[in-house]
Amino acid sequence: MMLRSMSARNYRSLRSIRMDLGGVNVFIGENGVGKSNLYRALQLVQAAVTGSLAYEIAAEGGMASALWSGPRRIEKNVRIKLEVEVLDEERAVTFRYRVEAGLRPPKAAAGFAFEPQVKEEVLSVETGARPVTMMKRAGPGVMVRGERGRMEEYPQPAMTSETAIAMLGDAGHYPEIGTFRRLVDGWRFFHGFRTDRDAALRQPCLAVTAPLLDEDGGNMAAVFATLVHTRGDTVDLDRAIAAALGGARLHVPQPGEFAEFGLIFPDFPQRVFQPRELSDGQIRFLGLAAALMSYRQPPLIALNEPEASLHPDMLPPLADLIATAAATSQIWIVTHSQALAAAVAERCGTRPKRVIRKGGATWIEGMRLTGLVDDDDDDNEDEDEA
Repeated sequence: MMLRSMSARNYRSLRSIRMDLGGVNVFIGENGVGKSNLYRALQLVQAAVTGSLAYEIAAEGGMASALWSGPRRIEKNVRIKLEVEVLDEERAVTFRYRVEAGLRPPKAAAGFAFEPQVKEEVLSVETGARPVTMMKRAGPGVMVRGERGRMEEYPQPAMTSETAIAMLGDAGHYPEIGTFRRLVDGWRFFHGFRTDRDAALRQPCLAVTAPLLDEDGGNMAAVFATLVHTRGDTVDLDRAIAAALGGARLHVPQPGEFAEFGLIFPDFPQRVFQPRELSDGQIRFLGLAAALMSYRQPPLIALNEPEASLHPDMLPPLADLIATAAATSQIWIVTHSQALAAAVAERCGTRPKRVIRKGGATWIEGMRLTGLVDDDDDDNEDEDEA
């Protein structure tokens, strides 16, 4: 699976932006330029597809808070618009999905004030010369392509705050919609792990086979146990941990009811240091290692400021882990760290995208309106944002 492009309009600092994407995408910039809004916009696409868009926007302050934060013309129907293009390489199918959400009309009886009102959605697929619309929603009415290949009205209207794609994906009758939903549901977003004494990363967990790390890191011990005792191959993981943590090696006993782990350091070869004894940086690096080296890699791994709390010496081993994961997963990284961006660029052959403010909005330095970024930024000084 490859996320080939995404666009966002009227979301926080994203007035109007479209980006073509590659296998490894590194976004670097100063505080306040909107790097995290790019990350968050992609996360909201997943929320729309899985049915939690209303909750996610309400949780960040509601639609009034989520809308474009800069000056804008007076518009009756200002909307957040999010769109992605996803290539399913195995099936040679390109999916295009767009969702538009706006405020509740002042006199509307349905819906709550802080949740988004989904106005439009479109899902199309392309296997040949032209795209074919599979689902189209305007207001509560939903049209979907049925078994006979014709667009027909879905018998159940959508609620104002729910997405039609999630509703239809649960119906089980529309294979293209179900396939797209599974692809996007497989994305993983890691935007910071708690590292305090009670953090999930520091706790044992039930000994259940764990092919993927949970986004809060709560099953990290089971992820390590799965790698050690099921796959039996931890060469890349061991190399990165040793390089980042002063020659330490991971200790993962055979699980009983619970899975546990610890570290053994060269200076204390007879002692296992428990997670509660590790520093914030050490435990955070282990969380990132589990995210990037899990038994089954997700199609897309997004990391938001992974360098937080890490010693500078840990950044090259982290870049090694990212390069290894990039062989099977698409990578999206938001970072402040020039050192991490340079290390990933060196290992993955990708050019970091510098995030800037342009006309008050988040933009990518050197990016054309088409979403392409030129090698020579000077050629784009006259390009203006839509």
